[in-house]
Parts: sequence; structure tokens; C-alpha cells
Amino acid sequence: MSMSSPISSGPTLLAKVSAEHARILTPDALDFVAGLARAFEPARQQLLVRRAQRQDELDRGMKPDFLPETRAVCEADWTIAPVPAELADRRVEITGPV
Repeated sequence: MSMSSPISSGPTLLAKVSAEHARILTPDALDFVAGLARAFEPARQQLLVRRAQRQDELDRGMKPDFLPETRAVCEADWTIAPVPAELADRRVEITGPV
């Protein structure tokens, strides 16, 4: 069976839908998905444009860096606590499949 949704400005199913799938792809479910598409499509398109721009930057050799708002953390003089003795003794470390 083929199914298409009469929802304006929303997704339309063009593929054959089995009876089992038709139980899931109800008009209410398709209305819900159409609402999501209408609500989030502009933001999704912006993210795709930004993704392509970022990929272009990386392709041109730009290296990833930390976010400017985390600079204080990156440049601060901080350390971690000493490693516990139980973790420092690596004789019992498992390094392969068990």
C-alpha cells in the first residue's frame, strides 16, 4: 500500500508502506512529524550551512581550538589530585579482550 500525507508544508511519504508500518505511521503520527519539521527546519538548515562552513575551514587547514569562553580554564594554573596507589600499580592492568 502507498501512503501519502495530506499535510500542507510537511513531509509526504512516497514509499510503499506495509500494513505493519501503517499502524505506526498514523495520520496523528504524521501530523506530529510535520509539526516538528515545520518548527525545526529553519534551525536545521542553519546548522547544515554552519557545518559546511566549518568543514571548509578545516579543509583549508584551520585547526580546532578551545572556545574563547573557556580560555580562563585553559590558561589557569591548576592540577589534579595525586593518582591513588591502587591506580598507579599497573601490573594488573587488562589490555586486551577478556
